[in-house]
Amino acid sequence: MACNSSACQSSCYKLGQVEEEEEDLTKATPTTGGGKEALTEINNESKQEILCIKCKTHEPMSVGASGDEGRFCGACFRSNLNGKFRLSVSSHAMITPSDNVLVAFSGGYSSRVALQFVHEMQYRAQKNYDACKDRSLPVFGVGVAFIDEHVGYPKISNQIEKAIEEIKLIVSNLAPPTKELYIVPIERICCSDSMEGRDRLKELLDAVVDTTGKEDLLLHLRMLSLQKVALENGYSRLVLGSCTSRIACHVLASTVKGQGYSLPADIQYVDARWDIPVVLPLHDCLAQELKLLCHLDGLKIVDFHDDLSSGINSLVSSFVKILQQENPSRECTIVRTAGKLTPFHFNKIPEINDSNVPLATRRRQKRFNLMPKESISSESFCPMCYSPLNKSDLTSSIRPADCQSDIFAVACCSSCEFQILPKDPSSMEHFYSLLPQPLIATVKLDKSHNLSLLREKIEDCLLSDCDDED
Repeated sequence: MACNSSACQSSCYKLGQVEEEEEDLTKATPTTGGGKEALTEINNESKQEILCIKCKTHEPMSVGASGDEGRFCGACFRSNLNGKFRLSVSSHAMITPSDNVLVAFSGGYSSRVALQFVHEMQYRAQKNYDACKDRSLPVFGVGVAFIDEHVGYPKISNQIEKAIEEIKLIVSNLAPPTKELYIVPIERICCSDSMEGRDRLKELLDAVVDTTGKEDLLLHLRMLSLQKVALENGYSRLVLGSCTSRIACHVLASTVKGQGYSLPADIQYVDARWDIPVVLPLHDCLAQELKLLCHLDGLKIVDFHDDLSSGINSLVSSFVKILQQENPSRECTIVRTAGKLTPFHFNKIPEINDSNVPLATRRRQKRFNLMPKESISSESFCPMCYSPLNKSDLTSSIRPADCQSDIFAVACCSSCEFQILPKDPSSMEHFYSLLPQPLIATVKLDKSHNLSLLREKIEDCLLSDCDDED
């Protein structure tokens, strides 16, 4: 029994007071069962809070998921990610029934998901074609291209044979329609002979002192190789697995390297400056989402463990990863901000005039793929990286050129001139002789082209025919 003395050094009297208050509270509470009902309602609300935000039925993912993807269940997460892909494809007329699509496959998470989604799209089209009596809608073709770059990255030489076997297995395991696989060594862009091409490419890369410039040169050669495969085999679209995370890194890296003018050309959904238009159907997907989807669906990837980059691109990638860890919306913010830049006129698929293409497809293209009024028109491109050139840079670069190598150097953008071209003018002729023919062919070497640029520069100072007669 608790004492009533306030002088007691123990707290027994306080404990007694608490027990009496609890007893009085229990007597005052009605025993009608309302407490159990209230507790049940609270439990139901708690269960609703941990359900998938879309289907409200299944529990959301928790393993390896964070951010918005952790609020979906597995099925709804996959449906949401595939919806982003299909919206990009349909809104920008990336793939039509008459197309032949080449998927660039590197073995990573992004290209693996791009291949899977394109395959599922083709599989559904094939089922609809088989079920249709008149079979009016053809099924677009799909091919897969892997560019072997181990010559530029010696560290992965011991992994490349195993990687190629895994890639062949991945493509062969896809359900029909069958897909042609192209394994293309990157040195083939320099020469059709493998040994001679390998030696020329090694010598070309050794001539580039800057680490970032060497990485960018390999990136340009990879795109040329993909374009060559697509052209030689009759493909009309080139699908890249570039996602929001990759584009965010490219935005910052290009800004650091002084490529601000040409930046809008690389970050759009469509890039038709090439002979074969390049499309980015995973433009709105995060790398973390694509990695999680591969984990959920058990999609096999080919992982090169060694870090292949050590220049500006790698530093920017590490920086963006840190930003993303602090705030999961950072990558989306970077891409959304860069998306406000004015696009170029080639950042859309050319209008479809093929009568075999359904009218609905042509109307969709006309609706979603209109040319923005503020688009920039650029007909001149850097022969090295094929980035659009500013007119002021083009006219300021007109200077006497003694040989073709000098003309090539003058035609390059400032970024390639600083990072890739040799600093010593005497080495330029040898460097030019090592370049692949597709790079050299992009330069207009005729004098009339240079004279037209010069005339445009001094047009205000020229007298017209009327003034000459006066």
